[in-house]
Amino acid sequence: MATAPPDPLQQSTPAATSTPPAPASTSISATPRRIWTRTRGILLALVVLLAAAIAIAAVRSGTQHGRLDPRSADPYGSRAVGELLADRGVSTRVVTTSEEARSAAGPDTTLLVTSPDLLADRQQSRLHAATKDSGGRTVLLTPGTPSIDTLAPGVTADPAPSLDSTLSPRCSLPAAQRAGSADMGGLRYDTLAPDAESCYLSDGLPSLLQLPAADGEGDTVVLGAPDILYNDRLDEHGNASLALQLLGSRPHLVWYLPSLSDDAATDTEDREFFDLIPSGWLWGTLQLTIAAALAALWRARRLGPLVPERLPVAIRASETVEGRARLYRKANARDRAAAALRSATRTRLAPLVGVSPVQAHAPETLLPALTARLHTPGHDLLPLLFGQPPANDAALIALADQLDALEREVRSS
Repeated sequence: MATAPPDPLQQSTPAATSTPPAPASTSISATPRRIWTRTRGILLALVVLLAAAIAIAAVRSGTQHGRLDPRSADPYGSRAVGELLADRGVSTRVVTTSEEARSAAGPDTTLLVTSPDLLADRQQSRLHAATKDSGGRTVLLTPGTPSIDTLAPGVTADPAPSLDSTLSPRCSLPAAQRAGSADMGGLRYDTLAPDAESCYLSDGLPSLLQLPAADGEGDTVVLGAPDILYNDRLDEHGNASLALQLLGSRPHLVWYLPSLSDDAATDTEDREFFDLIPSGWLWGTLQLTIAAALAALWRARRLGPLVPERLPVAIRASETVEGRARLYRKANARDRAAAALRSATRTRLAPLVGVSPVQAHAPETLLPALTARLHTPGHDLLPLLFGQPPANDAALIALADQLDALEREVRSS
């Protein structure tokens, strides 16, 4: 809130030698209640943002730790699958780079790609070139639109996931027939390949596709759901049987966990700056820009405190007094108006009773001089000249009348 300019009714006086009384809190001063009213919206927003950040951090760092990692015993880990495969003589090796995954491809190896959508276009192309004629099996776990066209040509991913979590095989694939129902509800796929085996259909689209290689020596398996590999879901339905058959068809299993630290993820082609920014960040920046513009418009009316300056024209004192009175009334600043009236009265009374202007606002000096002049007890003059602010407009008018009467009495005595 803007502060009022200096009072023209109050004459400037040198600093008093005695300590003047502490000024009363005015209606426009920064009280704790006003500060709380101004800042509570910002504090509430900060609390909400902090709570949201803590909740997001808790969710991301909680049960998803070690997701689909064959070394993790967490509910969403896959250590149970790795141990069951080891009991059946299948060795499991974890790799984190596309170069290791490509070099491991071979006729006696099953390559499991846990997050195909995290691979860059260059990684996808090189990985597909290394596996399509390797004679081994490649298992793609929940590939979406960003990767399915490159890693499994001729297959498209349906954007609507399956509404059912547990599905029956409804196909002739031996592994699916032996496993029976499994938690395969997830992404669904479509393909026109005549030799593709489609299993676990939902609304006519499969969640498992087996695509034989062109030379007939290997195949690619597309899985639309990772549930059959989770530790806490492995013992449900036919999940364990289906996982062991799909991943244990070769003596060696290479478990590829794509990593952001993979040097092959760096694209050597020239790309513009905006190509490196995800689309979500662009929308977020646009929203923040709009919010900042609205906040600037909202706060533009608050230009800070008033700064006193020399008036370009001379204004009569009566107009200044009348204008100030209207400002006081508009701001409901009775305390400020009362303080100005009392201060001006004390300044004019001091020379009349023989008190220097320096001591005009010191009650221990001014009141005894007035008492000796008027023969009025000092305790009656103390609330009049140094009292509390009036409670209403009527009290303010009464105070002004009493101060005028006191000044007339002093001048006539």
